[in-house]
Amino acid sequence: MEKKLGLTSLTALVLSSMVGAGVFSLPQNMAEVGSPAALMIGWAITGIGILFLAISLLLLSRLRPDLDSGIFTYAREGFGELVGFCSAWGYWFCAIIANVSYLVIVFAALSFFTDTEHSVILGDGNTWQSLIGESILLWFVHWLVLRGVQTAAGVNQLATMAKLLPLGIFIILAAIAFKMDVFTFDFTGVEMGVPVWEQVKDTMLITLWVFIGVEGAVVVSGRARRRKDIGIATVLAVISALTVYVLVTLLSLGLVTRPELASIRNPSMANLLVGLMGSAGEIVIIAGLIISVCGAYLSWTIMAAEVPFIASLHGSFPKVFNKQNSKKAPKSSLWITNGAIQLSLILIWLSGSNYNTLLSIASEMILVPYFLVGAFLVKVAFQRGSRALLSIAMGACAYGLWLLYASGLMNLLLSVVLYAPGLLVFLYARRQDNERTPLNIIEKLAIVLLLLTSLPSLWVLTQY
Repeated sequence: MEKKLGLTSLTALVLSSMVGAGVFSLPQNMAEVGSPAALMIGWAITGIGILFLAISLLLLSRLRPDLDSGIFTYAREGFGELVGFCSAWGYWFCAIIANVSYLVIVFAALSFFTDTEHSVILGDGNTWQSLIGESILLWFVHWLVLRGVQTAAGVNQLATMAKLLPLGIFIILAAIAFKMDVFTFDFTGVEMGVPVWEQVKDTMLITLWVFIGVEGAVVVSGRARRRKDIGIATVLAVISALTVYVLVTLLSLGLVTRPELASIRNPSMANLLVGLMGSAGEIVIIAGLIISVCGAYLSWTIMAAEVPFIASLHGSFPKVFNKQNSKKAPKSSLWITNGAIQLSLILIWLSGSNYNTLLSIASEMILVPYFLVGAFLVKVAFQRGSRALLSIAMGACAYGLWLLYASGLMNLLLSVVLYAPGLLVFLYARRQDNERTPLNIIEKLAIVLLLLTSLPSLWVLTQY
């Protein structure tokens, strides 16, 4: 009999999937693109936007309890099979890239203990030694998830508690050492030569990246013990993560000036903690980063396998994804997902890419699934004639559209190129089921348009 996930496990799953590697590099990443004033505005926009999204997920989990298969089913129910597939494909692609980045950053962090000025062993997580270590960790977690989602969630719960300890130490010590004159130095970023509003815009993909995973409880909602826990877990985790992110970012700017912080090597929190508690600070943060990323990786492994499994049950993904083992783990989806991750790790080793290269790709691919959550709630609000629901839904949609704008043209073109091959998977899945309702004329035109647009988009990207 399958064990179900309770409120604590669901909250830990969401929090762990959000709080991964990004928080430990957040001080430098944010200082590089924004002044204290811009960062305060940026976090205010992000905080309001992500709460709108979290509340939308909470409301949908209660208003439509029949849709117990996550954000894919919201898109499919609201806007048809093609849009539902695009939501699942974008989410799955994001999950694969996120998992690759987590494995890379774990071994980039371990290089602190193994590498010297004259000897590079693990490097930026892209050496052959790193590839071997990443592969071992990949298949160990694969084995753990195959033992059942409940077992993996229990391990994740312990990892979540462990990762919050170094973050708590940093926040307390930074608050004690905080200097207001340092924080207000060049408060609006005059030295940067960039208007405050542009600075705010430049922070958006970074703030989105650290919140990817907000939908974790909804993705595994079919495995929840109580339906009402899904929305509660989502909101609790978002408020907790937002509090940590804002404190880490703003307190850091009160320790050293923004230009100094922008030039610090990542994980920047380690360097800051050295100044607060001596050389032991670096070890505390590096250890915390490794535990944190491993916990986030475990959460994302569960979600990465769950989405294509659910989509295959609805006929949007090929049938090969829909097999479970005796522990009710989505075994075929897990094998295919981790096979794709293994291939990506080999490509990273061959190309010498690093963690930062993957961040913008993963962030971009999640934008469509997030926007569709708000869009579906708009539809539900109109059906029920509720102005209160509509205001929340419009807030979530506005945040999604703002992110699409802030991401920039190149990232939008990249997402078009990455969605195009998914359409071939969608058409193949439909051929496996002869009883499917034919696509309507709008869906057919959308497929043709997307495939045609992908070619010039690819050309522009190669010229960039």
